[in-house]
Amino acid sequence: MTSSRASAAQQRPPRRKRVVLANRRGERQVPRTIIELEDQSTMGEAMVRGLVRAQLRTALLLAGISVVVLGALPALLRWVPAISRIQLWAVPLPWIILGVLPFPFILLIGYVATREAERHEREFTELVDR
Repeated sequence: MTSSRASAAQQRPPRRKRVVLANRRGERQVPRTIIELEDQSTMGEAMVRGLVRAQLRTALLLAGISVVVLGALPALLRWVPAISRIQLWAVPLPWIILGVLPFPFILLIGYVATREAERHEREFTELVDR
């Protein structure tokens, strides 16, 4: 039996050893802000709250601009009835104003909202990485 144990021990690969260098070059220190975010400390909560507020402020501003501009189109047609008599390419101008023009505007608002949200997140990431 001892010979079978000895042969089994010889067949097993040697145990792996983990080698850790004490001072690695280029080792990145974990910033304190990342730890505060992960631990949900008051500082981390304040940073996340600031990001959410910036995002909300941007969203409300762009929503307000959208409501004003899109709400002004029917009001413009109501208060300036001469626009209703104008035709472009045999299509009444109010149809173009109400049926075509809002879509590029909505795309523009969406593009601006996305860019601003990415900018806020980039600033937040830079703040966290400090």
